Amino acid sequence: MHTSVSAPRRSSFVLVQAQQYSLPLVFALFGLIMGSWAGRIPALAAGVNVSHAALSMVLVCGGLGAVLSYPVSSFMMGRFGARKTILLAGLALLSVLVSIGMAPTVPRLMMSVLMLGVTASIFDVAMNSAAARREKVSGKSEMSRLHGLCCASGLVGATLGSLMASLKIAPATHFLMLAGPLAVVLWMAYSVLEADEVGVQVEKKSFALPRGPLVLLGLLGFFGSMAEGSIADWSGMFLKEHFGASDGLAPLSLSAFSVMMLISRMFGDKLKERHGAKRLVSTGAMIAAAGLFFAVLAPNAYVALIGFAVAGVGLALVFPFVFSAAGAQGPAALAAVASMAYSGSLMGPPAIGAVAHFIGMQAAIAYIGGLSIVIAMVACRTRMLK
Repeated sequence: MHTSVSAPRRSSFVLVQAQQYSLPLVFALFGLIMGSWAGRIPALAAGVNVSHAALSMVLVCGGLGAVLSYPVSSFMMGRFGARKTILLAGLALLSVLVSIGMAPTVPRLMMSVLMLGVTASIFDVAMNSAAARREKVSGKSEMSRLHGLCCASGLVGATLGSLMASLKIAPATHFLMLAGPLAVVLWMAYSVLEADEVGVQVEKKSFALPRGPLVLLGLLGFFGSMAEGSIADWSGMFLKEHFGASDGLAPLSLSAFSVMMLISRMFGDKLKERHGAKRLVSTGAMIAAAGLFFAVLAPNAYVALIGFAVAGVGLALVFPFVFSAAGAQGPAALAAVASMAYSGSLMGPPAIGAVAHFIGMQAAIAYIGGLSIVIAMVACRTRMLK
């Protein structure tokens, strides 16, 4: 009798332990997929003989797809709930990744990248909704750590892409090699994810702006994505044009930014319990502004790297805590805030490019520093950040 009672207890304990790791696995999976895509962009551009101008339009398609994904994510979250949406959107995302690798022409590549934006956005909303629900049930903050895992696996994916490129492995082959194993991992994570409520009613609109107190959260996401995306796209160009940095040194600006952002996110949840999300986001944004202004005034590229590293520390906690606060209000709130954030990622890099063209690269990086100050000001007035 004792054995028959303890066996179900052991199986229940194993299930609980598996559930603890399922959501981190989902975040890591998403980062690996997106990092792998980013790491093969040069090879994909070369494969279809795309110009720099046309490549920028291809990348804009990804942001446009994310902005336009709201009605699809609304339907799927309302019909299936976060758990099943993670599975369906994840499988679609892997399929789209393979189609990107196989795209033979620029129009086909643009269409595939548009679908990447749609599927990645749906997956992102679903996994953040599941994470926010877990925080609400457990009473423990873990969104920062989850976003840190996503960031870390993104770096792994980009590094893997670089390795595949050095081995002369085509993007189509690379993505096919990833898709099968990652689909199995996704299914395993889905199988042990905590069940959630389905049938949550989400407004069916083509695009939804946050309303009421959510407006400030949306603005934080908007400016935060503008700042992050602009640093990712233009920091290396700043080192190259302003300091004459080599092709090997220039990308280290993004590496310094990303690594320090990762480290900061791994400690973010404990800091939130002690200091609160509002203080961390507002203070962090001011630190990021100081780091960016330091980079602008730096005497050489090596010193400027310190500025971008400091900016990574400062901006790291904006997205985890904004998505945590929005997700606590339900999937409709999270999807609306995410839509506004993605529109910032769509508008930010071109805006910074215009500033760089007419005024100069120093002014462009200083402009991002100004955005960080705006983030700090908005965070101070956001009541939902706690």
